[in-house]
Amino acid sequence: MARFRTLDQLEPAGKRVLLRADLNVPVRDGRITDRTRIDRLVPTIRELAQREAKVIICSHFDRPKGKRVPEMSLKPMAEALSASLGQPVLFAEDCIGETAQQAVAKMSNGEILVLENTRFHSGEEKNDPAMVKALAALADAFVNDAFSAAHRAHASTEGVARQLPSYAGRLMQAELEALDTALGSPARPVVAIVGGAKVSTKLDLLGNLSKKVDVLVIGGAMANTFLAAQGKAMGKSLQEAEMHGTALQILETAEKAGCEIILPTDLVVAEEFAANAANRIVPADAVPDGMMALDVGPASIDVVESRLKRAATLVWNGPFGAFEIPPFDAATVRVAQAVAALTTSAGLKSIGGGGDTVSALRHAGVMDRMTYVSSAGGAFLEWLEGKTLPGVEVLKA
Repeated sequence: MARFRTLDQLEPAGKRVLLRADLNVPVRDGRITDRTRIDRLVPTIRELAQREAKVIICSHFDRPKGKRVPEMSLKPMAEALSASLGQPVLFAEDCIGETAQQAVAKMSNGEILVLENTRFHSGEEKNDPAMVKALAALADAFVNDAFSAAHRAHASTEGVARQLPSYAGRLMQAELEALDTALGSPARPVVAIVGGAKVSTKLDLLGNLSKKVDVLVIGGAMANTFLAAQGKAMGKSLQEAEMHGTALQILETAEKAGCEIILPTDLVVAEEFAANAANRIVPADAVPDGMMALDVGPASIDVVESRLKRAATLVWNGPFGAFEIPPFDAATVRVAQAVAALTTSAGLKSIGGGGDTVSALRHAGVMDRMTYVSSAGGAFLEWLEGKTLPGVEVLKA
């Protein structure tokens, strides 16, 4: 694994430390509906505060497109952080300029300040030098704890890291160590599970994984495309006819790389996509006309579990079926439970993340029983695709 500067190399006492967090949390009707990202920031913030730093937190939220949108203020996130930390958290009405400078100047060692939404300024997403300079002027050191935003070369993720001594926070460090466990230098055999709706959105992912893992399990609606490409009857199942050639090419590439591809051999089908819809199990090559595949069948999961029992490392991105509605969550829940048990009893290194994966694993009740579950979305996916993440590259020692 490449070496990264961490908090172990930072002497924060008395310093103004700009901490890039990810406070882009789900909000509905003005209420935060999932505090996972906030709670995962607590160790880094608490450590810096206890080590007598002036902790200055910046983050984006939503897409205000360079304008001040009151509904997209970070003030509620500052209040949520205060509750999670059990101590006061100050708030500044801007993230750069005189307002931010004055707020920072009033801070004492150990205090915590949240700056307003960085995307209220157009220079954030443009990585504008003036925005970078204004952010850097607020601090003596920079700590990035927002792996989930590290795939973007923005002012607060990449630009400012080139202007100040820069370090990975504890959450960023945990993400990077988990990713190295997953694909950087993994224990073998390595199994990857890839689910989701469309092959077209995960071409780079499938291509990269087929060269790096020993077994690639394909589930979700994207498995329908692979099955249809092989000439199997899929009824009215969601699938991408235009991707049939690509799917066959992926299978060929994997075979040449010595990667075993596992596709469903049976499917759970129904006439409608609805909770508790009448359903039945059919062979994967015989979906009746007028019916659609909504989950992977039990025989297919038997095969997946057999491979998992021989695996040393698992990477998981995407559910097996329409897990949001019963009974089409059965395959996802069953595999998740098996993974959790193997992680506990057999030392399986299990790393999941990206897209609906976190929701699916939480639904299955195994979030705390896997080796690591990434709360990052796009960044986790791009790393699995083999892409360089700008916000990570600048932290290399």
